[in-house]
Amino acid sequence: MKHIVSFSGGKDSTAMLLRMLEENMLIDKIIFCDIGKDFPDMLEHIKKIQSYIAHNYGKEITILIPKHSFDYYMFEHEKIKGKNKGKKGYGWATMRCRWCTSNLKTQTIKNYLKQYEKEGYVEYVGIAYDETKRIKDKCYPLVSWKMTEADCLKYCYARGFDWNGLYERFNRVSCWCCPLKNLKELKNLYKYYPELWQKLKEMDKKSYNQFRADYSVEELEEKFKIYNKNGVVR
Repeated sequence: MKHIVSFSGGKDSTAMLLRMLEENMLIDKIIFCDIGKDFPDMLEHIKKIQSYIAHNYGKEITILIPKHSFDYYMFEHEKIKGKNKGKKGYGWATMRCRWCTSNLKTQTIKNYLKQYEKEGYVEYVGIAYDETKRIKDKCYPLVSWKMTEADCLKYCYARGFDWNGLYERFNRVSCWCCPLKNLKELKNLYKYYPELWQKLKEMDKKSYNQFRADYSVEELEEKFKIYNKNGVVR
């Protein structure tokens, strides 16, 4: 039986991994799926975690790379069935179609875990105690420990892991190009990450669908340029 930690780099999976190691829980593999759209600060955090766990526990993170890239699925992948048969690219993800998560992360991890099906495995996932609606059929140590999202962030900060302030600017540190971010988060992306914002504009021009139903990236930029003095995005 293999004990495998699914590590995303976020506050919940980081807190889960650190506490599992601190409590000497059995860990055979730690896996991270790199889809190529993480914040630079997140990549630095993952390097920091790798160095910390290697030095203190002799553990390493196994990096999983999807078969196809994010940009391939967004702009090139040809649909073979349904009403959009023959159409190239999924375009921007929506709440109803989060193809990036399913095609890149979930499927890549599933493919990796197949090698352990015969001997069996337990997959540990960082779902917090106040996110129980997301629980499926895996193992959730944070739920057992009753650690909320706030608890997880505090736990990581106490150990010196702060993501260079990412959680002060974003509620969730998902892919930097995620269209499901709220306006405040997108404003911070525009303000603090101009190079990523420029890439976002280029992606929006190439996509068959608009970044958000209410705004294109260029329209958001105009909105942010004139946002009012008290810092409220209307």
